[in-house]
Amino acid sequence: MRVGSTPNCPDLALVLVEPAGPLNVGSVARLCANFAVHDLRLVAPRCDHLGEEARRMAVHAGTLLEAAKVYPDLAAAIADRTRVVAANGRVDSQAVPIEGPAQAIPWLLGHPSGPGPAQRTSAGALVFGREDRGLSTDELLQAGRILQIGTDAGYPSLNLSHAVAITLHELRSCQQGETATRPGGPTPLIGPEPAARELLEAALVDAEELLLAVGFVLPHTAHARMAKLRALLQRAQISAEEVALVRGMVRQLRWASQRGTP
Repeated sequence: MRVGSTPNCPDLALVLVEPAGPLNVGSVARLCANFAVHDLRLVAPRCDHLGEEARRMAVHAGTLLEAAKVYPDLAAAIADRTRVVAANGRVDSQAVPIEGPAQAIPWLLGHPSGPGPAQRTSAGALVFGREDRGLSTDELLQAGRILQIGTDAGYPSLNLSHAVAITLHELRSCQQGETATRPGGPTPLIGPEPAARELLEAALVDAEELLLAVGFVLPHTAHARMAKLRALLQRAQISAEEVALVRGMVRQLRWASQRGTP
């Protein structure tokens, strides 16, 4: 089947978390080539992603498969991303907005606000979980949006590569729709670009150290409390400048608490 002309996605990373099936990895590599996504990232793969089965399914996308970067965990894989959408079939947490492709994909492709055409594209990531159990709650909390594909309630489970295909098709349709409605490019979204994940996570580490030191959280409750704080900051979609402000306040408060004076 021939795929029509596809807009390039130079700033989009597609992330597979612990993929177990080499056939799925190869199929996803082929889909990335079909839809001009050139940044494939694998988190702790549980299969040989360069083996014969994966290469056979990748067909002419073998080069993209070989260029795929491997990371130890999701946090490392999306550290340089600003907009992260996690696709997951079963969602137990309501902490992060859950949306369909029509809402989540435009947000992923958002541009910095301001007059005239956007100067750069958001550094986005599409994250897909394990074939057998999807993404954990902690992993979902690292995303700004959770994407759910509408399937029949009688059999909601989708094959990994099928979910990727549907999502990339929605992404392509969104890009083509934006280009058609605005000759100069996609319409900028209102609000600043969210901070890169590594900046937000560094601020959360500082905050946890302070909150433990002053007794606001205890070692056995810290994980749950920090998960709520992470969700709050995700919903706020704070910018890099706002993260720097929060981190500066946290560090000053910690210095004051250690010094023993206001």
